[in-house]
Amino acid sequence: MKILICVGTRPEWLKLKPIINLLDESEYELLFTGQHIDLLSEIYFHYKIDILGNGNRLSGIVSSCLLSMPKLDYDYVLVQGDTASAFGCALSSFHSKIKIIHLEAGLRTYDNDNPYPEESYRQMISRIADINFCPTELSYNNLISENVFGKSYIVGNTVLDNLVNHRKNTIYGNKVLITLHRRENHDIMDLWFKNINIVAENHPNLKFILPIHPNPNVLKHKHILSDNIEVIEPLVHHELIKLLVNCRFVITDSGGIQEEATFLNKISIVCRKTTERPEGINTGHLHLCDNPDKLSYYVDNIADNNFVITNECPYGDGKSSEKIIKILRNGNSNS
Repeated sequence: MKILICVGTRPEWLKLKPIINLLDESEYELLFTGQHIDLLSEIYFHYKIDILGNGNRLSGIVSSCLLSMPKLDYDYVLVQGDTASAFGCALSSFHSKIKIIHLEAGLRTYDNDNPYPEESYRQMISRIADINFCPTELSYNNLISENVFGKSYIVGNTVLDNLVNHRKNTIYGNKVLITLHRRENHDIMDLWFKNINIVAENHPNLKFILPIHPNPNVLKHKHILSDNIEVIEPLVHHELIKLLVNCRFVITDSGGIQEEATFLNKISIVCRKTTERPEGINTGHLHLCDNPDKLSYYVDNIADNNFVITNECPYGDGKSSEKIIKILRNGNSNS
């Protein structure tokens, strides 16, 4: 078995690393697609794609992947999630008739604008993937209902494999972690920040901490945040997890943090119109806040009395990578 693993962003790396740690060096090679260049200090890659600049960032990423994928003899190309590079690498592999593995397959909102462009990318990858590793029964059933070509397996989410040793240290302190960065919130980021100011003023017993995202569409609204919000530089992942372990609850539009917070039994107020991870709504881990003006309602409801969650995490048990490796080495004979 020989796999080309494609990675370009930190969230992808966090979900691919547990799998890579279990593979023999002879079983894989790594392709770096270059979006998050800070990863260069952490990973060893065999190939790198240089992103072309053609005016449209997304088109540049996809076209670069199509033009620059290494044409070598692999049994599989593995892509994670729903980025432009994941789609570009999958499409290039499809053109070369190399089998495609899609990690974190089957997540759906069925709304191409939320999130844009990720919802469309992950649906298109599913149509051409040969193996789909799904985090939940719901994501698996989505693919079954869509009659996708490839085999599908329920394995949980690999990002949780990184957190197994942190679970026992979880406490509910007085800190509230805030992360906001998604494209669909850029036009209303000022409204989110104004309402964050309001909730911080109304809950002086809590310490609101916002690692500011470097995207210019976020940074340009930084001045709106009041002195009641501790605005800090972006955190490396282990520092973010340390804060997550100790916080009371989370305000976020991140997909990965929804999963990580749920695994650590923390509530997330999800600042989005919809989520492709609705399982956590059913268990009480996720509260979907589809409008900035509703933020105070959700914070007031959970801030002091309703922040402890004991329901089982629906996104996996921290052993996803082991399940995936077993399936691949056994020839993925059972779906």
